Amino acid sequence: MGKLDFIDKDLEQLKKEGLYIIIRTIESPQGAWIVVDGKKVLNMCSNNYLGFANHPKLKEKAKEAIDKFGVGPAAVRTIAGTMSLHTELEKKLAEFKGAEATISFQSGFNANLATIPALVGKEDVIFSDELNHASIIDGCRLSKATIVRYKHNDPEDLEKKLEEYKDFPGKKLIITDGVFSMDGDIAPLDKIVEVAEKYDAMTMVDDAHGEGVLGRGGRGIVDHFNLHGKVDIEVGTLSKAFGVVGGYVAASKKVVEYL
Repeated sequence: MGKLDFIDKDLEQLKKEGLYIIIRTIESPQGAWIVVDGKKVLNMCSNNYLGFANHPKLKEKAKEAIDKFGVGPAAVRTIAGTMSLHTELEKKLAEFKGAEATISFQSGFNANLATIPALVGKEDVIFSDELNHASIIDGCRLSKATIVRYKHNDPEDLEKKLEEYKDFPGKKLIITDGVFSMDGDIAPLDKIVEVAEKYDAMTMVDDAHGEGVLGRGGRGIVDHFNLHGKVDIEVGTLSKAFGVVGGYVAASKKVVEYL
């Protein structure tokens, strides 16, 4: 038996269980109508909520940026990879979100993976909604913090869990999706913040699916509940309503400097 033969067995099992993923190749720009296997079909499953992915103005600006800056930074941010494009984007994102500052990442997934372990560690505790996104779950695991899951969108259960840890000596972090991607339900962020303030816990919300949908001009769930300055960390993505690629964290200047 070869050392990689287990892959054949696992792939066959996935197919039997109906869990094997068949990749559909799109042969046209993203939009309401796309071409798949030579056929024009109605697209009901992308995250291109506002139709920006193929917007003429965005394409024009992207071409201008490539002509001026090339196609990549060729270095990490801390060495020689921070361009004026990055700082301009971060400034505009902060203004849009009503935050003191933002820091950009390669994706929203990466933003969660990087931010959670930076804020908490093995001496700390995370309170995570049981239906949070995989990137939040992975970020929590990477942090090595104690993970306490509370019932989905249930501030009362969250408070019960926090009460059990009221004498916990480490930092406390509450994390929730803003709009949950599978069911589209909205986190009761206002009530979560109330509970967090009562127990002196940090709050973090992943607003990937709230931007462009909730709040004034699509500013997201924090704006929707008028909680500016009360949510410690907002994670956002540029690959949903914004129609491009990338992620960011919006927070106070102190938090962004720390990250």
